[in-house]
Amino acid sequence: MNEHWQAGVAALSRAYRDGTTDPIEVTRCLTERIARIDPQLNAYNRLDPGLEAAAADSAERLRTGRARSPLEGVPLAVKDNLAVAGMPAAWGSRVFADTVCEADELPIARLRAAGALFIGKTNTPEFAVEGFTASETFGVTGNPWNPALTPGGSSGGSVAAVAAGLAAAGLGTDGGGSTRRPAGHTGLYGLKPTIGAIPRAGGLPQVLLDFEVFGTLTRSVEDQRHLFDVLAGPDRRDPVSRFAPRIKADGRRLRILYVETLGDNPCAAAIRASVGAAAHKLADLGHHVETGAMPFDLDALNAFWPKFGQVGLAYMKATNPRMTKAAAKYLGMAEDGAKVPAAELFAAIEEVRKLRAAASAFFGTWDIIMTPSAAAQPWPADQGFPPEIDGIPVGPRGHAIYTGWVNAAGLPGLNVPAEPDATGMPVGFQLVGDLFAEETLLDLAAEFEAAGPGWSFPDLARA
Repeated sequence: MNEHWQAGVAALSRAYRDGTTDPIEVTRCLTERIARIDPQLNAYNRLDPGLEAAAADSAERLRTGRARSPLEGVPLAVKDNLAVAGMPAAWGSRVFADTVCEADELPIARLRAAGALFIGKTNTPEFAVEGFTASETFGVTGNPWNPALTPGGSSGGSVAAVAAGLAAAGLGTDGGGSTRRPAGHTGLYGLKPTIGAIPRAGGLPQVLLDFEVFGTLTRSVEDQRHLFDVLAGPDRRDPVSRFAPRIKADGRRLRILYVETLGDNPCAAAIRASVGAAAHKLADLGHHVETGAMPFDLDALNAFWPKFGQVGLAYMKATNPRMTKAAAKYLGMAEDGAKVPAAELFAAIEEVRKLRAAASAFFGTWDIIMTPSAAAQPWPADQGFPPEIDGIPVGPRGHAIYTGWVNAAGLPGLNVPAEPDATGMPVGFQLVGDLFAEETLLDLAAEFEAAGPGWSFPDLARA
């Protein structure tokens, strides 16, 4: 059996140029692996019916020297809330499960124009508003490091596919941590870009306002760069993107504030130990690292946070008659959202404005905020959240406290894998930078990555 399933974006691109494999061979290998391995994970809910023809076209382009970019023939897993022509964007729901998309949304169109292949659609919780990955329509997704545990959410299907070697890289969305936390739970790099850095248009409604951005999931920093190079850049259909600069990192040593915990909120001891060691490693690499408290007051924002999703679902229920097909839980959330007073919503939006101003001022002095990506290690895959962390009871977002504020602030964030815990489960930490500081985050992550030990596949992937 060929071993090219282990290759990421950059390695596959090199293998295609060298003629050691081609997209037809790679996609056949991946679809065979999906048929054999994915029943243990439930990462995919459908494969692209046009995959074989697209792979053949890419193979011919590579053979005749007409590759469109380094992504030519590279197979990607796509979260099922992203519009890909010829497949539904089911969003984990019966509401959209049978509606085939007629066109690609903007980021997908950019990738297709660059020659990327789309293997299929990956599982997500209904409306992508959960921190685990399960739905009544498509079932429960497991973590490749331990299928009994969750990969997190809501981009759980995509991270499971990438970590199991069922895709070269994955695509998702991040409205409150939905790429970074699952990446942390599966040992991947997960990028949440600045609002506007990767333009969006032509997709499903953004339930979480402009907090929700397109995200990428890879096994290496180099692969993140390849994807970002294609996806970033202005487009008039997304006005914010027209003013999004590509800021190059300058290579200097960085000022990093390491925030271990947020107030009285618990964080698992194994995570604190692993991420604390990562902070020391960054200091050993010559960066100035200080440990301190979160410099922003997040209490009011965090108190309102669940209502953002409820209000978004209320809008969908009011405007889409098919929403009657949604699961009862989400119809209940929509009903709760319809009851949120306008003044309360306005006050929350004002908190967002204040946070964006405070963050802008903070990054005039500091370069990076570093935190754990999640407060808890993966829990049983069919449970929505861990009921306690380190023996302390927590609510539905107790595990997710570190990430949502980054979305509200509009800042870029990147999950970086740290040392695994004592059981071998991955642990991730989050690097957050100033607006459009993606290149700085990727440079810092690459420096950390180069110090080792680097990616290794879980046993399930090698079976």
